[in-house]
Amino acid sequence: MTIIKKSRLSFITASIGTALLISACQPTNDTVAPIEEGDAITETSAADPHAGHDMSGDNMNMMPADEANMSTMLKDYTASMTMMHEEMMKGMSYNDPDTAFAQGMLGHHIGAVDMAKVQLKYGADAEMLKLAQDIVDAQQAEIEQMQTWIASHPDTSEPTTDTEMMQQAYAQGMDAMHGEMMLGIADPNPDMAFARGMLPHHIGAVDMAEVQLKYGKDKEMRKLAQAVIDAQQPEIEQMQSWIAQNKV
Repeated sequence: MTIIKKSRLSFITASIGTALLISACQPTNDTVAPIEEGDAITETSAADPHAGHDMSGDNMNMMPADEANMSTMLKDYTASMTMMHEEMMKGMSYNDPDTAFAQGMLGHHIGAVDMAKVQLKYGADAEMLKLAQDIVDAQQAEIEQMQTWIASHPDTSEPTTDTEMMQQAYAQGMDAMHGEMMLGIADPNPDMAFARGMLPHHIGAVDMAEVQLKYGKDKEMRKLAQAVIDAQQPEIEQMQSWIAQNKV
């Protein structure tokens, strides 16, 4: 079984905490810092689900030490990302590609719903508020579908021939997604923080769905993966357009 070392998990959480501390100390104004190519990308990987996870204490503390400098919105986003990261780490470490997709995408979808609820709480832009509500409505239904499917599809006890390649593909996608999301949610403008954070989140979902279409065999999960691509690709384009039009 492919086991990704826990020291690498400590590395990503420390990196995220540092990124948040730096961004939280930035002046709170409406100036939007563009996401530059080459900005810090965190390193991620999966842990053995059968060996348990060291997700308590400092290892999963994504909050920076200086919490007083964090906005309430940023704390809400960070809390949701902490939970999402843990669930996705567990999911992508499964042996069976279909179960790994369902478990990982379940955590990913729950994270999306949590992020959308943060936008509904703090946002003001009509278009982004509608998008947030659309995400809640669509992804909540898919969450229930995956929970039902997972209940009758436990992981395989041994890796398949595709397990290692599948896990590597998911890890690479998480590297890019989390780094860009951390930059996005730190934006002081609530609507821009949502758009810049949800954009890489959606791109990550499409990447995960493409991994499933490459390695998965279950008909229902393959159909769900394609539905994710079909639904989220237009929303990716919508957010890219909105960000370009609303940059200060």
